[in-house]
Amino acid sequence: MRCWFHGLCTFLLLLCWRTGIAGDLLGGVGRASIVPSTPIFLSGYAVREKVSQGVAHPIQAKAMVIRADDGQQVVILTTDLLGIPHHLSERVAERLMEKHGVLRSQLMLNASHTHAAPMIWPSLSIIAEYSGDDQRLVVQYGLQLAERMVEAVDAAFSSLQPVRLSIGTDSAGFAYNRRLPSPAGFINSQNTAGPVDRQVPVLRMESLQGQVLALLFGYACHNTTLGGDNYQICGDYAGFAQSYIEEELHGSIALFMTGCAGDQNPYPRGTMALARQHGRSLADAVMRVVNRPMTPVGAEIRTAREETALALRPYPTERYLSDLTGENKYLQRRARLYMEAYNKGWDIDTYHYPVQAIRLGREFTILALAGEVVVDYSLRAKREFPDAGLFVAGYSGEVMCYIPSKRVLLEGGYEAEDSMIYYGMPGPFDERIEEQVFEAIRKVMRRVRR
Repeated sequence: MRCWFHGLCTFLLLLCWRTGIAGDLLGGVGRASIVPSTPIFLSGYAVREKVSQGVAHPIQAKAMVIRADDGQQVVILTTDLLGIPHHLSERVAERLMEKHGVLRSQLMLNASHTHAAPMIWPSLSIIAEYSGDDQRLVVQYGLQLAERMVEAVDAAFSSLQPVRLSIGTDSAGFAYNRRLPSPAGFINSQNTAGPVDRQVPVLRMESLQGQVLALLFGYACHNTTLGGDNYQICGDYAGFAQSYIEEELHGSIALFMTGCAGDQNPYPRGTMALARQHGRSLADAVMRVVNRPMTPVGAEIRTAREETALALRPYPTERYLSDLTGENKYLQRRARLYMEAYNKGWDIDTYHYPVQAIRLGREFTILALAGEVVVDYSLRAKREFPDAGLFVAGYSGEVMCYIPSKRVLLEGGYEAEDSMIYYGMPGPFDERIEEQVFEAIRKVMRRVRR
């Protein structure tokens, strides 16, 4: 009888560890509005020449905190923004270390890449020529934004309670590759035969009483349903998807993470109605997951972060000087920036690129890559780590430019070359970029899978 009882107790303890029923995971969620208080220049499209005109959909920063009983923790902070510049990422990380003891490897930042969000100086500053007043406005917004992002995390920490985690996946069909081969090279147009990743991963956080507290979900697609003729602040399809989910699961918070969407666009596109339509499609995929049995996630948390130096191809100073005397205002602005850097002796031949991973239990891993990462990285990472329960997020930590694969780099086109102008980056990257990134990916994946 004693052996039977001991065996039953051992089984129940293992079951509790596996599902988090014993309260060995704490979780909390929070949010903060990041809508600017005044009209402001929007980011993402160089054709815009005036400030925003109202709010079509409120944009937010949202935070999910997960803590294990051994003290390991992770903070996932999502934002309805085009991208987070390096200085803002570092400012938020420093504040969260001071307030909550969050290590840099434990903080995962992600931007939805909506092209209807405020400009955050100096990201993509090449596309706009600011007056003094405009400059002050975008800088002030960035300072306020850091505080709002920290407030969202504060709210998540203040709401910590015992939770269970579970995962599941579905798919949504509106993302298509946008690199179409043509006689003139690769152009930005729908390519139905191009590589895509339409997976919709969902992480559910619920209380021990079964209330859904939060849903974290992802999708690899540009938030560009709305075009450069839109001047209303909006989260695009990802913003609408979050709202639809929260309407269906009253009292919960939905958080969106962008996948490797650098060469992926929503189709059809061009109107607010289509942004709502795609948002509905994505929300439906998430709700299909939630309404099916989901896989419980264990209570172990592991995090890792690595930086690797990405090499850029040499860009002779003579070409910068030629750009300065040419007619292209964007080339002029970039050349001015880099001639000043060159004459100060700053390193403009490499970029220190962050790669990050978090593993929850043995069931779910988020690999977070900085920049506008093309879909090849997601597809390759899933092939290399088929048993990791992997979601590969782009636009994480910071967004400095596009991150092409070797294939895309050799093919050329916007993601490989032209986009570097608008990001104010020299380049393009060296052909070793994909292997340099994957060397860092393997390092963080080894550390979280030990």
